Amino acid sequence: MVRMFCMAAAWLCLALVPLRAAPEENARAVLERAVEAAGGEAWLNPTTLYLAGHAVFYAPDSATPRSTADDYRMWRAMNPNRTTAHGADGKVRITARSGDRLMFEVGYDGTTTWTEKGVMPKDQADAYWASNFGFGIIREALGTGFTLERAPDRDVGGHPIALIRVISPDGATTLFGIDRQSHYIRYMGFVTPRGFHERYYDDFIRLPSGWVQAREVTLYYNGVKANTVYWRDVKVGEPIDPAFFEPPSSPDTKPT
Repeated sequence: MVRMFCMAAAWLCLALVPLRAAPEENARAVLERAVEAAGGEAWLNPTTLYLAGHAVFYAPDSATPRSTADDYRMWRAMNPNRTTAHGADGKVRITARSGDRLMFEVGYDGTTTWTEKGVMPKDQADAYWASNFGFGIIREALGTGFTLERAPDRDVGGHPIALIRVISPDGATTLFGIDRQSHYIRYMGFVTPRGFHERYYDDFIRLPSGWVQAREVTLYYNGVKANTVYWRDVKVGEPIDPAFFEPPSSPDTKPT
């Protein structure tokens, strides 16, 4: 009986000893693995990016889709020295169409933000881009002036991820979730004028250049789904006339 009691006591002592956590991989190492997995230099330094597909938009007070853009496109001209995480940067143009109907269009030519309705006032433009721009800052995050921190890890869509915090020189904080197995970027989150914004990335493909693209991107604000974009076509580094990002003279203006 005494022997059994001693054995039970020994097992209890072992159970109460805190388990030693595995050594934590620092934030920079996590990001370096993500860059390598995403395509390395080809992914870090794109000059332009073109994406085309379709998008489903949701109303905040309904469980069913509000509208669908069967033709959804984005053109980007990148700024290789970006330091602002959540502001307009480089050049961008986005169009959403349903059949022959233009649902909306928005662009930024490096100075002016515009929509299909005309030039957007600066205060509105700043709030708009602050609620939407954020992913590209990760390409600059290994550079001077950025702070990288670890955050508690989590699961995203059943995938364990390492969570890192990127603090840009302008003081903005962005969370990025890196898949523990593939090292692809599966998650992003940051505070916006619309609330806490999250993006979930899935359905990854690798181009011949090595560039890895998520073909499914779902956006949330304050935990509510806003839209999902399904990219079909991806082109990286192809020339785009800078004039294409200026307010168009006609709705049929095309890139050259």
